[in-house]
Amino acid sequence: MRADGRFKDRVAIVTGASGGIGSAVCTRLAAEGARLVLVDRDAPRAEIPADSADVWCAPPTDVGHEDEVAAVFDGAMERFGRIDYVVNNAAVMTFKPIEALTREDWYRVLDVNLLGAAYFTKHAFTAMRPGGSIVNVASVHAIQTSPLAAPYAAAKAALCSLTRTAAIEGKPKGIRVNAILPGAVDTPMLWDNPNVKSGAEQIAPAYVGAPADIAAAVAFLLSDDAAFVTGAGLVADGGGLASL
Repeated sequence: MRADGRFKDRVAIVTGASGGIGSAVCTRLAAEGARLVLVDRDAPRAEIPADSADVWCAPPTDVGHEDEVAAVFDGAMERFGRIDYVVNNAAVMTFKPIEALTREDWYRVLDVNLLGAAYFTKHAFTAMRPGGSIVNVASVHAIQTSPLAAPYAAAKAALCSLTRTAAIEGKPKGIRVNAILPGAVDTPMLWDNPNVKSGAEQIAPAYVGAPADIAAAVAFLLSDDAAFVTGAGLVADGGGLASL
C-alpha cells in the first residue's frame, strides 16, 4: 500500500468486497493509501493482505439486516477510529418474468441492492466527519433494462433516487453522495446472466469494461478531486447507452 496517495490515513468501507467490482475497488483504494473495511457475505478476495494493520475484514455480513450493518460501523470505529468513505457495492440479481416473481424474490433483491445502501448511508451520516463521501454502485439498468430483471432494475433506479436525496441531506453535514452506473463489466454476474448466455442480450466486446475501470471512477468520486460533485449519477459503460 502507498502511504502518500490521495486516500492516505482515510478509512473506506466497501460492501460486496469479494465481487469483481468490489475487489477491484478495494485494490484501487488500497493502492492510493486507504485503510479498508471489507464487507461481504463471503471472504473478500481483494488482492491485498486481509486483517493487516490497514485492513479489517468484517464478519460475514448481510447488508439487508440493519443490526449487522451497525456492527460493521462499531467494528470499524473500534479498529480505526474514523470512517471517511462508504462504497455501497453489494448486489444480487434474479432472473424471472414478472408474473413468476414472488414477494420473496422482490425482497431478496431490494434488501441487498436498495435497503443495504440505505442502512449504510444512515449509519455513515452518524459516524462520518465533514469531508466524507459515499458512492452507490447502481447500474445502467436504472435507465435502460432487459427482460427478466425487473427487481434488479427497479432497485437500481431507486438507488439513484436515494443517492439524490442523500446528497441533499448530506450537504449540510459536509458529506457528498454520488452514484456510478456501470454498464457491462467483465465479472461473473455478467457472464452468468441467462439473457447473455442465451444470446437474447448481445454485448459487443467494445462495450465490456474491466472491474478496474469502474474502480477508477469510484476512486474519483470518493476523492477530493470531486469535491464539487454530489447527487450525480456517473454512467461508466464505454458509451453503450449513447449508441443506437
